[in-house]
Amino acid sequence: MSPNTADALGDKARYDRATAHLDAPLAVVDLASFDANAADLVRRAQGKPIRVASKSVRCRALLERVLARDGFAGVMSFTLDESLWLARSGLTDILLAYPSADRAGFAALTADPKLAAAVTVMADDLAQLDLIDAARPAGGGEEVRVCLELDTSYRLLGGQVRVGARRSPLRTPAQLAALARSVVRRPGFRLVGLMAYEGHVAGVGDEVDGKPMFSRAVRLMQTAARKELARRRWEAVRAVRAVAPRLEFVNGGGTGSVQHTAAEAAITEIAAGSGLYVPRLFDNFRSFHGRPAALFAQPVVRRPGPGVVTVLGGGYPASGAPGADRLPVPYLPAGLRYDPQEGAGEVQTPLLGPAADGLLIGDRVWFRHAKAGELCERFAALHLVEGDRVVATVPTYRGEGRTFL
Repeated sequence: MSPNTADALGDKARYDRATAHLDAPLAVVDLASFDANAADLVRRAQGKPIRVASKSVRCRALLERVLARDGFAGVMSFTLDESLWLARSGLTDILLAYPSADRAGFAALTADPKLAAAVTVMADDLAQLDLIDAARPAGGGEEVRVCLELDTSYRLLGGQVRVGARRSPLRTPAQLAALARSVVRRPGFRLVGLMAYEGHVAGVGDEVDGKPMFSRAVRLMQTAARKELARRRWEAVRAVRAVAPRLEFVNGGGTGSVQHTAAEAAITEIAAGSGLYVPRLFDNFRSFHGRPAALFAQPVVRRPGPGVVTVLGGGYPASGAPGADRLPVPYLPAGLRYDPQEGAGEVQTPLLGPAADGLLIGDRVWFRHAKAGELCERFAALHLVEGDRVVATVPTYRGEGRTFL
């Protein structure tokens, strides 16, 4: 997403004024954009509650801000340690989205009724429940809430081609129902939910600049994948409900597929988080256009020659398959690009382009991260901006001494 000239000039000046009293590197969240993105997620969710993916936010103050809005309910966490920390902080509806092998965490979970009531763990294998049982205190401890995960990947050519993440081994309704029966029969566990995250739809842009044929292929794949998954997910939910009629929730979706997933009758809630910050990987969707809300600034420390400046640091690559799309993007001022021989550096980053000649030593270049919450692993605080003022400074997970992964 390249801002137009007027927006670029206005936003850069506004962010520079707001943070003039602060030294860079620093990170900000534009609250007007954050709130507008939250409202758009609610609109696309069509009345179904949104469970906030904490890995995409990684800041308790902003999690609390969005959870206070109508249309949001509950957190989707990424580690057991994080889940317990959030529960101890007062959150009461936390779905752990990934299986854990944290024995100390399971011991704490099963020993504390407050934690056990607040946290739901993920399972797709009985061996994961064995780990929990092995960590229980004498006497068995508290009942553990369990969610099962359905594999959502799209398979072609009899399964020889797979599109989507390698997550759960549970692909068919029969496989889910079999595990559900085992959970229901097992003392100390209660089956409460089902999750199916379609990352190949929710996290893959379908309108990439300069790649019309690729974008068309993605759209065709996603249309077919949505149809196949909607049918299979409905059958899976029906099979699991036959075993556990009081299933509390069926979770699906992600920022890029909110409106499509919400339209499925089997779904009771939507997961989303990246759409609050709108990092660069979410620029390439036809169905929605968010407002970049989370930015970081690096100071200009060198001017090696005409058309080039060097900023301090900035080499903050995102997780996933390595590639240029995993790098932060120079955003403000518009018109800067990486030196292809150096890219985004560990301690310095040269930037090329006509805009470099308008920057002086000490000026700031504003970047967008490729992904959402990973930015917070680099900064201890987020400065919350309204207009041209910083109205609050809040700690990230890192700023609270919490580095969960």
